[in-house]
Amino acid sequence: MEPLSPSQPPATKHTVTSRITSILWTLLILATLYTCYFTHLNAVGLVGPDEPRYASIAREMAESGDWITPRLNGHPWFEKPPLYYWTGAVSFKFFGVSESSARLPSAIFALLATLAMAWLAWRLYNPETARWLLLLLPTTAVMIGFSHAAATDMPFAATLTVAMVIAAGLLGLSSLSQRFLPAIFFGFFLGLATLAKGPAALILCAGTAFFWALFTQRWRDTLRLLHPSGVAAFFATALPWYILCALRNPDFLRIFIIEHNFKRFLTPEFQHLQPFWFYGVVLLIAFVPWTPAFLCSRIAGSNRLHSTPLSATTYFLVSWSIFCVLFFTISRSKLPGYILPAVPPLGLLLARACTQLAQSKPSRRAVAIASVIFAAISGGAFYLVWTQADHFLRRLSSFAPLIDLVLLLFTASNLLFGVFLLFSRRSAALIAAVIPFFAFFWLFGEAALFTPLSIQSPRYLADQIKSQQVPLTSLRTEKLKRATLYGLNFYLRTDLQEWDHDPSREVYVLTPQQPPLTCSQQQKQIDCSAFWDEPENIGDLQLLHLNPKR
Repeated sequence: MEPLSPSQPPATKHTVTSRITSILWTLLILATLYTCYFTHLNAVGLVGPDEPRYASIAREMAESGDWITPRLNGHPWFEKPPLYYWTGAVSFKFFGVSESSARLPSAIFALLATLAMAWLAWRLYNPETARWLLLLLPTTAVMIGFSHAAATDMPFAATLTVAMVIAAGLLGLSSLSQRFLPAIFFGFFLGLATLAKGPAALILCAGTAFFWALFTQRWRDTLRLLHPSGVAAFFATALPWYILCALRNPDFLRIFIIEHNFKRFLTPEFQHLQPFWFYGVVLLIAFVPWTPAFLCSRIAGSNRLHSTPLSATTYFLVSWSIFCVLFFTISRSKLPGYILPAVPPLGLLLARACTQLAQSKPSRRAVAIASVIFAAISGGAFYLVWTQADHFLRRLSSFAPLIDLVLLLFTASNLLFGVFLLFSRRSAALIAAVIPFFAFFWLFGEAALFTPLSIQSPRYLADQIKSQQVPLTSLRTEKLKRATLYGLNFYLRTDLQEWDHDPSREVYVLTPQQPPLTCSQQQKQIDCSAFWDEPENIGDLQLLHLNPKR
């Protein structure tokens, strides 16, 4: 009796190698996503005016249980819709109030956007393009920065990205077995984007569809985005909060729609004026350290445009990114985070271009040389900061270790990428260029503790005030910056008020290093003593204790 032959043939050596390669790629991608998005969320305290303000609103929402009206220090605040506040409040409830839990929603949304674009890259192109995107996009400066920010930018960009990825399928760019369920998800995520930042989501989506149809002449396909199930899902997702908030707060629509949308876009009232070329520079910085590859890919794409017509897929990605940049360019208010929704499609175009350029020896050589030149420039800057930091501005020299660390990352990544791309396989170039990021994030956590970066946040200032046991009921401010004031309010859990210059009341006044108020000027009326002999250690501020003379 002959032995039974196995139902499946034994795995060949090639199959085993392919499986091991797939496992190693998966591990590298997972490590990169975790390192770039989820590590060091609390390395620096909340900075700027937005982070502590949004975190305070989320904390008040979690503590009050009022999920409709955003409140700052007990007062309604209608600058932004509630998606970040909701996710921040949930994060606070599960993980407690901290910088990590305040920034965790943005990290999760960054991961969501990256995975959505990777899925689109796989469906539109091939697994190799998806791998490149999963390693290139998370390691860009813009994705790392905004994934570590307690702000509305990343939730807006991520939910809009998912909606646009589904829209690509509805437009026929990627195959869908049916349209009913995708249309529902499209409406749902577009509604979430509207809950993240407002009507800009609808404008960016509609503008992308319009210009895509204009370029491809596929006007009828755009009607699929108006599928009844998708429209119903959008209204069911976005409208309830807007209606409830308007019913509870009669001023909501005027403040949010007129002041924080139309006025912000059409007038310079919010003091964010920038030149028309502002976002061109922002994009070059956004894709650091891959700026050389980004520039080469855009130049190569422009050159091919004269000889080879673009595909409908490329037109979609180009319309998505370019319309976003143009829309916010004509706005009178410009901030770097506004064009974050343009980064995912540009990242996919970059990943696709890298896989294509690497197949051509002249193109591969051009990218490699550009990367090596950028490495040489950043290496020279590293040397100057390392040796000449004391001759720079005082503030710059105090940050020299961190600046050198960032420049060293740029140098290593581009040098490895260029050399491996020139003399080896393109996959080896990608792997070699990503490896320095792991060392960078490990060193960053160490360096941040020993440089002024750790005291730029009001977190350090709040700790100093607590250590001095200053009674918060007697603490006043004198012309503090908004970022400092909002940060102190968050960390001290209070609402600091401006000093009213009443000499009859004992107060502690927190004021800039060179204020209109000095002890000598007030000596005739009050006893004055200053805390902190070295005010520069707390951001060039001083705390004055003012006692009425008896």
